[in-house]
Amino acid sequence: MSDKKPRLIPTGNCWCGCGKEVGLGKFFAAGHDKAAESALIALKWNGSVPEFLHAHGYGPQHSVSHAAVEAGVWTTCEHCDYMGAPASVANHKRKYHSDEK
Repeated sequence: MSDKKPRLIPTGNCWCGCGKEVGLGKFFAAGHDKAAESALIALKWNGSVPEFLHAHGYGPQHSVSHAAVEAGVWTTCEHCDYMGAPASVANHKRKYHSDEK
Protein backbone atom coordinates (compact mmCIF):
# COMPACT_ATOMS: atom_id res chain seq x y z
CA MET A 1 0.00 0.00 0.00
CA SER A 2 1.35 3.42 -0.96
CA ASP A 3 1.21 6.53 1.22
CA LYS A 4 1.78 8.65 -1.87
CA LYS A 5 -0.32 11.79 -1.80
CA PRO A 6 -1.93 13.19 -4.93
CA ARG A 7 -0.28 16.15 -6.63
CA LEU A 8 -2.49 19.15 -5.99
CA ILE A 9 -2.69 21.80 -8.68
CA PRO A 10 -3.59 25.45 -7.99
CA THR A 11 -6.70 26.41 -9.94
CA GLY A 12 -6.43 30.21 -9.95
CA ASN A 13 -9.17 30.45 -7.32
CA CYS A 14 -8.80 30.43 -3.55
CA TRP A 15 -9.19 26.94 -2.11
CA CYS A 16 -11.09 28.21 0.95
CA GLY A 17 -14.07 28.51 -1.39
CA CYS A 18 -14.45 32.31 -1.22
CA GLY A 19 -14.19 32.60 -5.02
CA LYS A 20 -11.29 35.09 -5.05
CA GLU A 21 -8.80 34.82 -7.85
CA VAL A 22 -5.26 34.12 -6.67
CA GLY A 23 -1.85 34.49 -8.26
CA LEU A 24 -0.10 31.92 -10.37
CA GLY A 25 0.94 28.89 -8.31
CA LYS A 26 -1.07 29.92 -5.22
CA PHE A 27 -3.81 27.94 -3.51
CA PHE A 28 -5.10 30.69 -1.20
CA ALA A 29 -5.65 34.42 -0.99
CA ALA A 30 -3.58 35.99 1.81
CA GLY A 31 -4.66 34.57 5.18
CA HIS A 32 -7.33 32.33 3.72
CA ASP A 33 -5.29 29.18 4.39
CA LYS A 34 -5.66 29.79 8.14
CA ALA A 35 -9.36 30.63 7.71
CA ALA A 36 -9.91 27.34 5.87
CA GLU A 37 -7.95 25.47 8.53
CA SER A 38 -10.05 27.07 11.29
CA ALA A 39 -13.28 26.30 9.45
CA LEU A 40 -12.33 22.64 9.06
CA ILE A 41 -11.42 22.34 12.76
CA ALA A 42 -14.74 24.02 13.65
CA LEU A 43 -16.64 21.68 11.32
CA LYS A 44 -14.97 18.39 12.23
CA TRP A 45 -13.69 18.88 15.81
CA ASN A 46 -16.11 21.39 17.37
CA GLY A 47 -13.55 24.15 16.97
CA SER A 48 -11.23 22.39 19.40
CA VAL A 49 -7.55 22.12 18.49
CA PRO A 50 -7.03 19.62 21.35
CA GLU A 51 -9.76 17.37 19.87
CA PHE A 52 -8.15 17.72 16.44
CA LEU A 53 -4.72 16.76 17.80
CA HIS A 54 -6.16 13.87 19.83
CA ALA A 55 -8.01 12.53 16.76
CA HIS A 56 -4.64 12.29 15.02
CA GLY A 57 -2.83 10.69 17.96
CA TYR A 58 -1.08 13.78 19.34
CA GLY A 59 -1.19 15.57 22.67
CA PRO A 60 0.93 15.93 25.79
CA GLN A 61 2.03 12.28 25.56
CA HIS A 62 3.01 12.52 21.85
CA SER A 63 4.28 15.86 20.60
CA VAL A 64 3.13 16.88 17.13
CA SER A 65 6.08 19.32 17.01
CA HIS A 66 8.62 16.59 17.73
CA ALA A 67 6.92 14.33 15.18
CA ALA A 68 7.26 17.07 12.54
CA VAL A 69 10.99 17.39 13.32
CA GLU A 70 11.47 13.61 13.22
CA ALA A 71 9.66 13.46 9.86
CA GLY A 72 12.00 16.12 8.50
CA VAL A 73 9.27 18.66 7.71
CA TRP A 74 10.25 20.95 10.62
CA THR A 75 13.67 21.81 12.05
CA THR A 76 15.03 23.00 15.37
CA CYS A 77 17.09 26.00 16.39
CA GLU A 78 20.60 24.95 17.36
CA HIS A 79 20.70 27.70 20.01
CA CYS A 80 17.51 26.83 21.95
CA ASP A 81 14.51 24.50 21.93
CA TYR A 82 12.49 26.39 19.26
CA MET A 83 10.96 24.17 16.55
CA GLY A 84 9.18 25.12 13.35
CA ALA A 85 9.13 25.19 9.60
CA PRO A 86 12.58 25.99 8.16
CA ALA A 87 11.58 29.58 7.26
CA SER A 88 10.15 30.09 10.75
CA VAL A 89 13.35 28.82 12.40
CA ALA A 90 15.43 31.10 10.15
CA ASN A 91 13.31 34.10 11.20
CA HIS A 92 13.58 33.05 14.85
CA LYS A 93 17.37 32.83 14.62
CA ARG A 94 17.64 36.27 12.99
CA LYS A 95 15.42 37.79 15.67
CA TYR A 96 16.77 36.06 18.79
CA HIS A 97 20.23 34.72 17.97
CA SER A 98 21.72 37.09 15.38
CA ASP A 99 24.70 37.82 17.63
CA GLU A 100 25.51 34.10 18.23
CA LYS A 101 27.81 32.09 15.99
